[in-house]
Amino acid sequence: MTTERDPEDLTARARIRDAALFHFGEHGFERATIRGIAETAGVSPGLVRHHFGSKQGLREACDEYLVALVHRFNDRVRADTSHTDMSYIQQSRAALRPYQRYMARALSEGAAASLFDEVVNLTEEWLADLKRPDPPVVPLRVRATIATAMAMAVPILYEHVSRGLGVDMFSPEGDLLLSRALLDIYSHPLISPEEAAVLLDALDRTAHRATPAGREAAPGPDEELHDE
Repeated sequence: MTTERDPEDLTARARIRDAALFHFGEHGFERATIRGIAETAGVSPGLVRHHFGSKQGLREACDEYLVALVHRFNDRVRADTSHTDMSYIQQSRAALRPYQRYMARALSEGAAASLFDEVVNLTEEWLADLKRPDPPVVPLRVRATIATAMAMAVPILYEHVSRGLGVDMFSPEGDLLLSRALLDIYSHPLISPEEAAVLLDALDRTAHRATPAGREAAPGPDEELHDE
């Protein structure tokens, strides 16, 4: 399967960026070195600093590249209203596959904030377009944030997900099975709206009792025994 390449990918700057994505993913930000990145890219450490200034600047460039990549595929998905050919879904996963280790390590290190936040923004746009008959109980931004965290956790947990699926999730068979599973989960609620309403009510009452006002209003042990 081939994917479109950005013309910039042929430049020394792009080679340095891809080398950094590899080193940050394999070794973590702190252990990765400018010298090691330069050696993998086939350039001098001075050229790395010329293009990116510092290791932090290099990591920011890595995040910017991935944000642009995510945007590119998001635009393709949103532009397709017929859904007759969904090969671009596999293409997008194939394009992001070399960077999964980087994203997993960066997110676990508390970095890649711009990447996570931009995916939240895109998810928020998707959720805003959905026709939901019942009003959500949390703000749209909160829903988008949790949905993004859940989605990005799947590739981060690559080894565990692949073991559970019984097939490499990045293989064509695994990609198809994962896509079918996600569609099944998204299209079928795990609990009914009625069950959710009961649980939300209980959650709100529990949260109220945890506040100072709720503790003052709650009956004491003697009162509870007397009521019985």
